[in-house]
Amino acid sequence: MEYNSPSFPFPIVHLDETESTNNYLRRLCADGTVEELTTVAADYQTSGRGQRGNSWEAERGKNLLFSVVLYPTFLEARRQFLISQIVSLSIKEELERYTDGVSIKWPNDIYWRERKICGILIENDLLGRRVSQSVAGVGLNVNQEAFAGSAPNPVSLRQITGEEHELPSMLRDILLRISAYFEELREGAADAIADRYKLSLFRREGTHPYRDADGEFMARVVDVEPEGRLVLEDVEGSLRRY
Repeated sequence: MEYNSPSFPFPIVHLDETESTNNYLRRLCADGTVEELTTVAADYQTSGRGQRGNSWEAERGKNLLFSVVLYPTFLEARRQFLISQIVSLSIKEELERYTDGVSIKWPNDIYWRERKICGILIENDLLGRRVSQSVAGVGLNVNQEAFAGSAPNPVSLRQITGEEHELPSMLRDILLRISAYFEELREGAADAIADRYKLSLFRREGTHPYRDADGEFMARVVDVEPEGRLVLEDVEGSLRRY
């Protein structure tokens, strides 16, 4: 399958290069009406962005770098974290077609075992008490064979499986999953989606080391609150929210 195939199920803009697919798609939306699930995919990003201003290393033409727009006008602003949940679940479940050991590291990094395979950046626009627009940017390591940057623990699907994977087909399948989850959310399945997300969390079971502004500590995952806060219980029994 090609990105511009007539059988591709959603409107798509395929670019050889852009500074950021999120920026490109947000400009498209600002310039006029853009159909829901319109996607911008790029072979290379010159300024790919991650959480907390981090950059994203991706070799040209080897990975999935894309952004997709949703219009969750039915969703209260205080529940906007559900958009992050449906996108991360969609990618996790797509990767589980190829390998096991996939989980979601709060809030929305995708891990294979102890290594990061995917980063997600969600940018929500609010109108009053509702979410008017969500742009979800995804960097998924698919066919890259080596990483030269400073990121401590990257991994690609090719490194895991030993095989090369077709990018447009994988993108199509991820978008179909996002679309299906979005319809579930529209139909009132927020609690079921939140529960599925919690069950998919990295280090969901047992006690593990964490670090915050006060230093290192041992804790276990207790909950993720509806607004998106992670709740940990440390070994002294105190609850910590992030």
